[in-house]
Amino acid sequence: MQTTGRRQFVKWVFFNVDPAWRGLPADERARGKAAFAEVIGSWSKRIVVRPYTLVGVRGDCDMMLWLISERLEDFQELHTQLFRTPMAPYLTMPYSYLAMTRRSIYVDRYASEEEVQRRDIIVPGQSKYLFVYPFVKTRAWYMLPLEERQRMMDEHIRLGRKYPDIRLNTTYSFGLDDQEFIVAFEGDEPARFLDLVMELRESEASSYTLRDTPIFTCIATSVKGMLDALGGASAEVDLSSVAVEAQEPALPQSGDPAFVAACRLDEIPAGGAKLVAVRGEQLALFNVDGQIYALSNRCSHSRGPLVDGEICDGAVTCPWHSARFDLATGAALAAPARGPVPAYETRVEDGVIYVGPQKLVRQATPAGGEN
Repeated sequence: MQTTGRRQFVKWVFFNVDPAWRGLPADERARGKAAFAEVIGSWSKRIVVRPYTLVGVRGDCDMMLWLISERLEDFQELHTQLFRTPMAPYLTMPYSYLAMTRRSIYVDRYASEEEVQRRDIIVPGQSKYLFVYPFVKTRAWYMLPLEERQRMMDEHIRLGRKYPDIRLNTTYSFGLDDQEFIVAFEGDEPARFLDLVMELRESEASSYTLRDTPIFTCIATSVKGMLDALGGASAEVDLSSVAVEAQEPALPQSGDPAFVAACRLDEIPAGGAKLVAVRGEQLALFNVDGQIYALSNRCSHSRGPLVDGEICDGAVTCPWHSARFDLATGAALAAPARGPVPAYETRVEDGVIYVGPQKLVRQATPAGGEN
């Protein structure tokens, strides 16, 4: 079983707020929220960040950030900045889970090759609820022949497909964190998820579960909504001079649903580049003589960041090992590239850059490239 080179790191971090924070003066709390939101706002332009509230749902945590990136260091840098905000002394992190995407060995027979490849890339939906929990199987499970495990998972998968409105995201933590898997279910009806779990408990594969707690029911919200839900004394606070959301106004959406707003044109100087997150993927945008190009940010050789590469003669050179790629097509132009990188359609409307579908480019590995 092969995996693609575009796997992601995924993190779920849960925060709990010290009750003493709610007793702070209103303006001090507002400044703390503004600084916290500003960090999240700046990172949401580079990686996938989804905020959730657990206030009133669970007693040991108040809010959660679902983070997705192709770079593990992004999580470390984001947390470092959060811990420098005025809210940091009042925050604890009771739960934090790290995982990666990976193709399942059990579901390939049920999906097209395109669907299987997409399992390496998580693109969160717009569901109101997210149900998250760590998962560990018994050692006896791994001692079973693959055919026997597949038979039991076939039943498990059939049960899950009875609930098409509940979307499953399975990620893998082997060697990265204490658990083996993190499963995250998206849905709009908690009752449907409850019924699904009850049915799954009766499946044969369930008998090989060692641990699947704690379980978190998270409510999707905005950054402002997540922070405002924390409450605090003197609820009537004048925030007119404080950017609690700390994010720029939402970019206008294109009339064509195939194109997604990425950033404003003036954010990329001529000859420059910018890292953005679009549809759950990190893309490098390049501005060359007023023409905007979009490539997947990771080099096909060693995953180097193309956004930091040198731009010359319609190509970008990876800063790590000097592989070169055509800006217009993503085609590999020089070794040690192992093949092309995905390139995307772009358009500019009213000063906003929109990214569209992936371009179809077929190319063999360049001469001298590694296989």
